[in-house]
Amino acid sequence: MTATVDPTQGLPEEDLAFHVEQRGIDFIPENERWAKPRDIAGMWAGASLNIEYFVYGAVLMGFGFSFWQALSLIVIGNLSWFLVGLCSLQGPETGTTVFGSNRAGFGPNGSRMVAFFNWITQLGFEVEGLILIVGASLILFNKAGVHTSSGLKVILVIVAVGIQMLMPYLGHATMVKVLKALIIPFGIIFIVLLAFSAGHADPGIKAQPWVTWQLWTAGLAFTITLSGLGWTECGNDYSRYLDSGAPKGKVVGWLFLGGAVPEMVVMTLGALVYTFLTKPSDAAAIWNGSNPFEAFQNQSTIPSWFVVIFMLFVIVQLFGINSLDLYSSGVTLQALGLKLKRYQAVVLDSIICLFITIYAVLNSSFSVYLKDFVDLLIIWIAPWCAIYLVDWIMRKYRYVPSELQKTDKTSIYWANGGINWSAVAAQLIGMVAALSALNTTFRIPDWMHPITASTGNEWTGAGLTGADFSVFMGLIVGGLAYLIIASATGTVKKQRAKQDALLGS
Repeated sequence: MTATVDPTQGLPEEDLAFHVEQRGIDFIPENERWAKPRDIAGMWAGASLNIEYFVYGAVLMGFGFSFWQALSLIVIGNLSWFLVGLCSLQGPETGTTVFGSNRAGFGPNGSRMVAFFNWITQLGFEVEGLILIVGASLILFNKAGVHTSSGLKVILVIVAVGIQMLMPYLGHATMVKVLKALIIPFGIIFIVLLAFSAGHADPGIKAQPWVTWQLWTAGLAFTITLSGLGWTECGNDYSRYLDSGAPKGKVVGWLFLGGAVPEMVVMTLGALVYTFLTKPSDAAAIWNGSNPFEAFQNQSTIPSWFVVIFMLFVIVQLFGINSLDLYSSGVTLQALGLKLKRYQAVVLDSIICLFITIYAVLNSSFSVYLKDFVDLLIIWIAPWCAIYLVDWIMRKYRYVPSELQKTDKTSIYWANGGINWSAVAAQLIGMVAALSALNTTFRIPDWMHPITASTGNEWTGAGLTGADFSVFMGLIVGGLAYLIIASATGTVKKQRAKQDALLGS
């Protein structure tokens, strides 16, 4: 019998779980890379078996879809996890984070612009998780007979921010270990919830009369963005701990298995629970209100004791997924050029999140916050994802890791003043294209999104009646624009020749 080898044996103490990781966006040496593709998949599975996706499934039903329409969106939308797999293939070679690798395509200085967009994005996801943590906590206090007040909400936010710093402060190995450990208990808790739901769910629920194909496209954009696409800018933050020779097919396959499949299941469960947990007349108002967990408050189908246990599990799990966002925002701050250690960046982000979350829980509806956030996320992330992958392909899937660590003119990726203007131009073109087909929840002039307006410009209060092709416009136009402009300028071709010379081929 072959003995099992501990991949962490011989690693420095700071690279082990429950020790403070010292690595930031610097290169991870081969002898410190302990992960296998299934380890990264386990981390993503722990993050995907998450209450956030349960809520997304219910909110999707709140658009007015039938269960089967929502299911089609869930399955198709989660195919975007293949993009996460593709955007995780650079980490094993470069040994650095996404926005360390991004210096090749955009240049060391040009990459800072997109890194800033990502930092704002990660803050947005962190705030979303904190809002849900506060919401679940309020249900527990209500069950205990404690009156909800603004003061209680502020206290809960402060406590939650303090707790959520712990795992990302310790670092990558700790998060992988904890999130993998959460898979079984949360799998069980969702199975129990399904058992309570089995005799009450109504998958035959009819769609609202106003549901159209245009609204279906808006639901698809919502689902794609909150499933795989919204994680593409984080993939290499974790895959950089894989061996440089990690098989690409296994990386993509394991990530899809660990990310997409659990999300499909949990979002479907959320859609099913929506069909019975509240009366049709007030379901949309509750799930789209300030605290979606209020749906569990005044109902008799699910026992009160289980609701208490479920909310406790929800809180623990939300801290787990928020750790990924906080970790990635920390290394993104470093990519912006701030002279902070990774764990110092975590503390700074947490302080900022504290004030944003207090404002959000006192002044905003969760669903409005979520939909507005998705709109802003699509505009930048769809074109960036395409540009990032096209650049990688144009470089024949290779980088020079040591050159990515340079942020001055000695780097072969310096381009013009540290900016690859081909990528910046393509990013801006892609963002305009995404906006042109975006169905926003906030009113903007028709000329800003003419494709959407041309398919229906009646304002309903939840958006226009027009279609939403923003994700596809951003991906296709952004990627094509970069391919055309970069090929015309020859910047990537020149850098690729220098890469080949340094890499010896």
